[in-house]
Amino acid sequence: MATTILAIMETRDGTVRKVSHEVLAVARALAGTSGSVDAVLFAAQPPADASALRAFGADRVLVAAHPDFARYNPDGFAATIASLAAGHAVIVFAATATGRDLAPRVAAKLGVGLASDVTGVRVEGGSVIATRPVFAGRAIQNVRLRGSPALVSVRPNAFEALPRDDARSGGVEPVSVPAFEARVRVEAVKAAEKAALDVTEAPIVVSGGRGLKDPANFALLEELAAALGNTAVGASRAVVDAGWRDHAAQVGQTGKTVSPGLYIAVGISGAIQHLAGMRTAKTIVAINRDKDAPIFKVADYGIVGDLFEVLPRLTEEIRKVRSET
Repeated sequence: MATTILAIMETRDGTVRKVSHEVLAVARALAGTSGSVDAVLFAAQPPADASALRAFGADRVLVAAHPDFARYNPDGFAATIASLAAGHAVIVFAATATGRDLAPRVAAKLGVGLASDVTGVRVEGGSVIATRPVFAGRAIQNVRLRGSPALVSVRPNAFEALPRDDARSGGVEPVSVPAFEARVRVEAVKAAEKAALDVTEAPIVVSGGRGLKDPANFALLEELAAALGNTAVGASRAVVDAGWRDHAAQVGQTGKTVSPGLYIAVGISGAIQHLAGMRTAKTIVAINRDKDAPIFKVADYGIVGDLFEVLPRLTEEIRKVRSET
């Protein structure tokens, strides 16, 4: 079945976000070889890297330029997407903070259903089937979307996005922004101070839990992260609730979903809420003194021992290896 998919892109500081490449990967898979993908960008001025989206699967890049689109504008974005919906079988969003707000607005405008935070999506028998975890990851739900277009928001880091060998040859086209009433306006964005590397973007994540016993002991994780290089430091919900780390570092059902090449869980028991946010990591290493901790059931490698003895030695050995290469 030849289908046209609309992929909703997100930008940050004028640059297309990594999660948008994942949205394109999903859209491209749904479109198949016979269908096409339209990627829509919102901006005050067309971004310089808009055409680069073709390398990730977009046939056409549509730019909705408006003076009010320098920042997220929920009413303007929703009105524009609704105006583009005709002729598209599926609209794909990212299940980010922006996508969680925007996708339901579009669904309400179009009068169709929405499958949110999906980790799998496919076309079967002419219908879109979305797979999403429910009950904090304890069960997997398959949702058949009967409305047209079908709306899905995909969980960040649940899909792999890589530049394609068969880069599309379409162009960058402006689209008209319909009249809209701006009932909500973002005047400014004030970001909390955070590490240079976000846990959702890092190829390696080292996370700590209550087993560290004191917030000062996160210095052990910082040292390990520095020794590994290009590594972000995450935290469990218990640690964040205790005020030891900022919420931006929280990994889990109520935090961020990560899927790095290497995830090291230190002093984390492995409650289902935490596993829901990191179990798709390529390689998982667990360090815990409790040999029966649930984290070991999902770990590829496990170290049963005192983290206060293990971490310094592990950091030292990594430094030695890196100094020899």
